[in-house]
Amino acid sequence: MSAHSTSERPQPLIVGAGPAGIRAAQALVAAGLRPLVVDEAPACGGQIYRQRLVPDGRSSRDLYGSEAAKAEALHRDFAALDGKLDYWPQALLWNLRDGRADIMVAGTSRQVAHDGLILATGATDRTLPIPGWTLPGVFTLGGAQIALKSQGCAIGSRIVFLGSGPLLYLVAWQYMKAGANVAAVLDTAPFAAKFNLLRGLPLFPAIVLRGMRMTAELKLAGIALHYGVGDVRIKGSDKVDAVAWRKDGLEHRLACDGIGYGLALRSETQLADLAGCRFAFNQRDRALLPKHDAAGRTSVPGVYLAGDGAGIAGADAAERAGERAALALLQDRGLPHDPTRAATLEAELARIGRFRDVLEAAFPFPAHWVKNTADATTLCRCEEITAGEVRAAISRFGVHELNRLKAVSRVGMGRCQGRVCGAAAAELLAHETNRGVEAVGRLRSQAPVKPVPLTLALAAQREAAE
Repeated sequence: MSAHSTSERPQPLIVGAGPAGIRAAQALVAAGLRPLVVDEAPACGGQIYRQRLVPDGRSSRDLYGSEAAKAEALHRDFAALDGKLDYWPQALLWNLRDGRADIMVAGTSRQVAHDGLILATGATDRTLPIPGWTLPGVFTLGGAQIALKSQGCAIGSRIVFLGSGPLLYLVAWQYMKAGANVAAVLDTAPFAAKFNLLRGLPLFPAIVLRGMRMTAELKLAGIALHYGVGDVRIKGSDKVDAVAWRKDGLEHRLACDGIGYGLALRSETQLADLAGCRFAFNQRDRALLPKHDAAGRTSVPGVYLAGDGAGIAGADAAERAGERAALALLQDRGLPHDPTRAATLEAELARIGRFRDVLEAAFPFPAHWVKNTADATTLCRCEEITAGEVRAAISRFGVHELNRLKAVSRVGMGRCQGRVCGAAAAELLAHETNRGVEAVGRLRSQAPVKPVPLTLALAAQREAAE
């Protein structure tokens, strides 16, 4: 489908077709607008409700478990919008400037004007470098989930899931239910931290009980659960063959050929940066995030945030935030909107936010790991830079700010532009300079936010110059 011509008032533009983007689109269409929805995936749903690439006989229950009804509702509701919006799947929005977006779709770059921009960009896995984490056979938790959901395959024949956060247990449970051989779940948080979940019972009892049930089912299936693991090392020469860790002064080792690794999630904020949004440090997420009000409005008029790209809160929050951002856009355009519904959504989002505080206490980020990161451990995969080289650059040049570290060490200059290594580089810089992670800054985003063919970027520059 094509975007409207520039002779008409530009369309609202929604980036992302996950829970937040779908609900935003639904609200705008209900108000009589025709938004353009741009998404990198081949089908709607986002990471959490990702659809199969081809039919493979699995049911929604097989794919999404207890969340099957929510997934089906989102897929169905978005399909019902066909003909009422413009939808570009497998499209990459790689630049924002002057009220226009550069979008790579079908091998070409198109420049689209927008009147209202809702960024529902989601999140990616957060990691810290550990020995062996770049070996073949090591996947992020999100990558392991994509393999299972989209392609119906496991990441190994004997798999260990490692890290922290609710996603750790969800992915392990999904693999177990799919019939994969899950050898163990290694949780970096101590078992005592899980008692914090009891504080979440009054807020969302069904979610807490569902998590307890998943844990119980993992145990009943004979899957070992280890808490408070540290000094983790992934072993192997050409590929993964084992994982080792220490706990209570004792050394442990477990054979495996596939590892899913992740320490919760980090928000995708590059487009918000290019849009000119102001950022502020979020202590809970340990990251500088785009500032926004309860409705999703940013510091830039006409730019709104929704979902995990504004701060990690989960799929249920994303649905509500997407709808709330759309209502804010309608209000700012002077169009009819429902203030009562808006207030209800904000109250629900606030309650989810309190629950997110509970989850953070139950699954704390192991920031202390970075001080023990061996010098030989790769920190930046794209540029093949080790933790030792980063430490040397910090010391030699007296670096105290993350972009300066990038300039003198090349950390964050590769294909991912710091999406994989940026959080770890910030943690290491903070530790080496004895400062809080909030004081070292964030990597500034540059276009293209993700790799595009050089010819595509040059063509867009020529078009802009004409």
